[in-house]
Amino acid sequence: MIAFVSGTVAALAPDTAVVEVGGVGMAVQCTPNTLSTLRVGQTARLATSLVVREDSLTLYGFADDDERQTFELLQTASGVGPRLAQAMLAVHAPDALRRAVATADEKALTAVPGIGKKGAQKLLLELKDRLGAPVGTVTAAGPVTAGWRDQLHAALIGLGYATREADEAVAAVTPQAEAAEGTPQVGALLKAALQSLNRAR
Repeated sequence: MIAFVSGTVAALAPDTAVVEVGGVGMAVQCTPNTLSTLRVGQTARLATSLVVREDSLTLYGFADDDERQTFELLQTASGVGPRLAQAMLAVHAPDALRRAVATADEKALTAVPGIGKKGAQKLLLELKDRLGAPVGTVTAAGPVTAGWRDQLHAALIGLGYATREADEAVAAVTPQAEAAEGTPQVGALLKAALQSLNRAR
């Protein structure tokens, strides 16, 4: 079991970071939220979970141990594989998922691509006693709300886009960010920004 990787970020892609560990480039699948905190050339430490399949070994990376643990617990529910578990964490922070399950919030789960109404109901039942209670309170919107543009812009630059392209992508997703209730999810905005850039090319 590889519990974490620590080293220099060698490359970033929309869903993967390559971290150089002892001269070896480890490809780590990450959520947009986690990728937005990484910069090529800087040192990073990612909590990891190794998923072994007959034909592949895939390393999934997380900002912290709580995210990794939640990722592994989500997969104990039937029908939830690593990709869906990662998609759930791309949309919701671990505590938001715990809160959604604790309050039987179907709407929060159906916001995840790949989860319909029936799937959400089933997951709420299965995860009820597994994820545990929320540990913190919802973070106040404060400075994060003001800083989502900077975070998103920095993430796009980190992925190799030019400043002009990053500016255009931020402008493209601004209506979505302003329409969001509470603090905009930088991960979801990064996905939308990447889609707008792909369309523009």
